[in-house]
Parts: sequence; structure tokens; C-alpha cells
Amino acid sequence: MVKSKLTPKENYLRAVRGELPDYVPLYTMGFPGYMGETAVKIVGPSLFDEVHLKPAEGGRTDGWGVRYIANEETNFACIPEPNHFILDDITKWRDVIKKPELPEHIDWELFAKKDFENAGIDRSQSVAMGMIGLMPFQQLIAFMGFENGLMAMYEEPEHVKELLEFMVDVYMPVVTATVDYYDPDMIYLLDDTATNYNPFFSPAMYREFFKPAYKRLTGPAVDRGIPVQYHNCGRCEDFLDDMIDVGTKVWDPAQTTNDLDAVKEKYAGKLAIAGGFSWPPPCNWPDAEEEDIRQVVRDCIDHYAPGGGFIFFGSALGKYGDENIAKINGWISSEAYHYGRDYYLR
Repeated sequence: MVKSKLTPKENYLRAVRGELPDYVPLYTMGFPGYMGETAVKIVGPSLFDEVHLKPAEGGRTDGWGVRYIANEETNFACIPEPNHFILDDITKWRDVIKKPELPEHIDWELFAKKDFENAGIDRSQSVAMGMIGLMPFQQLIAFMGFENGLMAMYEEPEHVKELLEFMVDVYMPVVTATVDYYDPDMIYLLDDTATNYNPFFSPAMYREFFKPAYKRLTGPAVDRGIPVQYHNCGRCEDFLDDMIDVGTKVWDPAQTTNDLDAVKEKYAGKLAIAGGFSWPPPCNWPDAEEEDIRQVVRDCIDHYAPGGGFIFFGSALGKYGDENIAKINGWISSEAYHYGRDYYLR
């Protein structure tokens, strides 16, 4: 069997460009524990670390003033503290939402150098993915909660648009600096706009409220020909045309509540799906044996990998520190790496 000489970076970028890679690319969203060389390393301005929560007792407040909480049961995935939303009337957002305090002068060259060193990125081997830290819909919901945020879109649309535009105005210098000084291979946009079964709002409202924000945020990268990877959970396939229109070349986590077979067929050569792995798995969970888990990984790859346009992205989810979950993730990553290796050269 011929073995690939492609680096993980070039192999991943082939999928991004709509070309056939030599082996199934792996994406981990920065999670540790995957075998082999991780193709993608996420990098972003460390200056803004204070707006991202760390796995710490009690939570943290972001740069906009929203307090987040987390716990072991959710593996320290963070949510805005329930029943303590900072904005209850969208018409008064100017009185509540203030621009985060930033230094007057920022040495972006120095920050970029330090961030690349801290991330341990070898540009010849790994895709450097520049992070866009603003999530317009999720930030609106963080301010107001789901009920009030969604109702505000119906009752006071102009005020919602003004708030979204304000947030993008604040963040655009960071996006521009990320593109200019970090010179990323790709840009990472995140915003979850759907539940497991349906979007939170219609495609028309997506285009009215959020697509303009996304287009501005990805604009500096798209203007330079830098592709976008867009993280959007849930059944959000209704938005794919618009996601592609803002520069998206890879969509993750591409969950199976979407019709991924139809997506692959419709967007062949235009969009790669990173996902296709369901958790919990369709086997005897939680009593699954190692071979059961490995077979699920093989089934996922065999289903979605033929013809290209597929990046494996999957893991077991559970309580922080759960040794069984860590063991299962080892099986998943091992099988994804070995089974997907040289997949297209066989």
C-alpha cells in the first residue's frame, strides 16, 4: 500500500479546498488526547483570555460583564449564570452594555509571537486557526436569556440590530489584527444557532440579524482568500447556503440530526463536514466494549469519508475526570487515526 507523504496541514487543507486528501483528516477543537499529529491548532489573541472561562470553581465574568458558571458534571462547559442576566430590556442596552476596557496601545506583533510559542505551532505541520472570539447570537442570549433574547428579535428588531452592530464594531479591530499579525491559515467562527432538532429562528431572521455580523467578522480573512471553519451545533442545515456565503469551507460539528448525506451531495467540493459522529453511540452504551466503540468509528468513516469532503470529529462526553470517558476517547482517537490513515490510497 502506498503511504502518504502529506503533512497533516496539507492533508487537512486539501479537504478544505474541496480536494481529495490522502487520509481522513482529524479535528479535535483543541481537545487533547488524539493520537498522531493534530492537524489544527487554534490560536487567538491571549490579550482576551479573560473573556473565556477556565475550568475553575465558581466561574468567571466575561469582558462584557456576563457571569458564567461551570461544574464537573458538564465537564466545565460554561453557561451564563441562570436567572442573573444583565439585560432585561433591549431598548435600554446602551445603559447596560459597555465596551470592554482594552489597553490604548497593543503590541500585536509581540502578542502573536507569544501566542504561537505558547501553542507550540509548527507552521509547516499544523493548520494555524485564528479564533474569532465574538459569538453574536450566543452573546445576545448571554445578555438576556433565551426567552427575552428571542422575543426581543420579534418585538424590537432595530434595537437588537444596533446592539449586534455595536458588538461587531468593538471586536473588528481584534479580527483585523488576528488576520494581519497572526497570518492564520484559516479563521474559526463559532455561534450555535440551533437546538438538536430545529433552528432557534427562521432562515429569514438568520439573514436579517446575524448574517451581516458574520460577514463583517469574516470579511478581513475572506478578502485575503483565507477559508473559514464555522462551528454551529444542532440541526442548522437550513443556514448552510448563508454560512457558505460568509466564507465557510468547513462546518463542525456537523451533527447527525442534520441530513448529512444530502449535505455532502449538495455541497460536494464546496463544503467539508467535520463530524458525523453521534454520542452516545448506537451500541450497548454505557456497557459498550472496546470493539463496539471502535466499530462505531469505522462505521462513521466508511459512511461519510468516500468521495472526500469529510473530516472526522468525534469524542465521548461526560463528567470531568471520568476515567471511563477518558479510556473511551482513547479508543475513539486511536481508531480514527489508524483506520483513517491512508484511507484514500488503499
